[in-house]
Amino acid sequence: MPAPEPSPPQSSPSAAASHSGAYVLAEAAARARDIRAATGGRPLVARVPPLPTPAPADAPAPAPEARAAGGALDRILRGPSGLGTVSLRPARFEGASAPVEAPAAPAPPAPPAEGSPVPGLYHHPVPEPDPVRVAEVGRRIKSWALDEVELYPEDWEDQFDGFSVGRYMVACHPDAPTVDHLMLATRLMVAENAVDDCYCEDHGGSPIGLGGRLLLAHTALDPLHTTKEYQPRWAESLHSDAPRRAYRSAMEYFHGAASPSQADRFRHDMARLHLGYLAEAAWAQTDHVPEVWEYLAMRQFNNFRPCPTITDTVGGYELPADLHAGPAMQRVIALAGNATTIVNDLYSYTKELDSPGRHLNLPVVIAEREGIADRDAYMKAIDVHNELMHDFEAEAAALAAACPVPSVGRFLRGVAVWVDGNHYWHRTNTYRYSLPDFW
Repeated sequence: MPAPEPSPPQSSPSAAASHSGAYVLAEAAARARDIRAATGGRPLVARVPPLPTPAPADAPAPAPEARAAGGALDRILRGPSGLGTVSLRPARFEGASAPVEAPAAPAPPAPPAEGSPVPGLYHHPVPEPDPVRVAEVGRRIKSWALDEVELYPEDWEDQFDGFSVGRYMVACHPDAPTVDHLMLATRLMVAENAVDDCYCEDHGGSPIGLGGRLLLAHTALDPLHTTKEYQPRWAESLHSDAPRRAYRSAMEYFHGAASPSQADRFRHDMARLHLGYLAEAAWAQTDHVPEVWEYLAMRQFNNFRPCPTITDTVGGYELPADLHAGPAMQRVIALAGNATTIVNDLYSYTKELDSPGRHLNLPVVIAEREGIADRDAYMKAIDVHNELMHDFEAEAAALAAACPVPSVGRFLRGVAVWVDGNHYWHRTNTYRYSLPDFW
């Protein structure tokens, strides 16, 4: 496996207080290496964000309860501040315009199609992802998929490109110190989608026999420990199909950057995901439409949770295991995963209706189980999403206030940014998604 690019060292809060300048310089150097790799070495200038504009003197003061609620949530979205937390913020740079002689490099992609947000959907806009990073992640992930793991045949290339995974991951992880860190999430995302497509859905997937396939694929994440006689056969099996090759390779890279606790956390969340796949497959085999609450229970497992839960690994730091495992943090992560998954249900609604067979999603289940029109069911699904989002933000703000530890604040901010980036990708990916004609 290629050696990953060095990451900036992570400091404890007290160490960061005394070495924050060195840390920021190291982080800036890592960011500069990313841009030089993608642009052929253009010189860099620092971009300093503008100071906030003060409110007019005659502006009415907000109510005390609004100040309290807004302040707590703003701290989540803004990230930690104060002595010793400068190093927790990513340095941002942009290339200068002076031309230089340099090797050919991939050009930044054209601005994405705007797309329209689901009307009435509660969400936060995000800045356009760094086009230099988007292009470099796109180049690297395609090379990995084609050359390292032979993930897909040539006639799937348009679909792979249309997924726009580079734009997705850069939007979701803006604090990643280097492109190598972004690639940790990108490989895992692509591998997870390969398992979903090839085992469950579009490209030969079937509910029949899914449990056996998922179990063997899971051993690429959680290795088999068996006797010397049978170990080689298992090792050979990890190369036997594209999903297992992708899982094995992506997990090897992840192990190179993650702590044992972070790796075990991810394996646990992937087991949750596979359990959700199996529940949905069982319903498909028996032609069962679950109750709405049953569907939401399944979606708490078959959802995006493995993606935001690695935000600290991708950010180059670690949320300690005991803080991650606390009930309040687990509730925040679950709510984030549930909300982002309903976003997928809403944006993929027409795509799934146009696919063969019946695809369960929240509007479909609400319409059938509650006996209401398709449009009304879709609107009710928007309300479900919005309630989950408000609960997520309220719980995250309360946890940040109750546990003012820098890594907790940064992790909560990372999850919130992932939620926003996930919506951004769904909204702008007009290659895959279009909205129903309900408005």
